[in-house]
Amino acid sequence: MGSNDFVAASRWLTEDFEGDWPQSSELVFGRENFSAINSEYPQSGIWKFELNSIVCEEDIVVTDVSISDGVQEARAITFHTVRDGLICRQVEFWPENYVAPEWRSRWVKTY
Repeated sequence: MGSNDFVAASRWLTEDFEGDWPQSSELVFGRENFSAINSEYPQSGIWKFELNSIVCEEDIVVTDVSISDGVQEARAITFHTVRDGLICRQVEFWPENYVAPEWRSRWVKTY
């Protein structure tokens, strides 16, 4: 992720990857949608990621990451499920609830 090459980052995901953003009621299905939504996300500069904490137990990994593009700053808590060395599912929580932006609707389904 730190390279901002989201196609390369998506290689750590299974083909049937599922990303869940409960606060905006969105699901991201598959590597291609993951890399596309991250590549198209509006930004003011290069994304920087700081790993604050990581906890692992068997096939579950929980990360606490600070993210900034120099203007936007956020923190994400993500629960990852790993299968055969790749991430097959993520449930990601951001600091505040928000309405899903319309621009990413082609890559997600709302619930």
